[in-house]
Amino acid sequence: MMTENEISYKIRGAIFKVYNKLGPGLFESVYESALYYELTKLDLKVERQISITIPYDELILDVAFKIDLLVEDKVIIELKSVEDLAPIHYKQIATYLRLTNKKIGLLVNFNTLNILDDIKRIANKYKNETQF
Repeated sequence: MMTENEISYKIRGAIFKVYNKLGPGLFESVYESALYYELTKLDLKVERQISITIPYDELILDVAFKIDLLVEDKVIIELKSVEDLAPIHYKQIATYLRLTNKKIGLLVNFNTLNILDDIKRIANKYKNETQF
């Protein structure tokens, strides 16, 4: 059983491979498909576009959000292809981590000249007893 850090290391290698083959400026969906392919080649369990529901009072909020990629049921990957990552992007993945009770997320912006600068590791700072 791999740790979040071991999984993250493999993910980073796959991200570099995708970026070096495709370069910047494409749609997020292109990078998602290529990264999914590269991660599955590494024999990692990867799920795409996972719909997450959230209990809210007496309601269940259907499709409250979708996780781009979930690797080994431990690491969330949120993909972007934007000019610059904004503070809301960091808050978005932090919320995903909190609501799913996952420890580690990677926020990746493929629309960059240096992919090393645009892979951000985000840790869940909150203990959440309820997993959705």
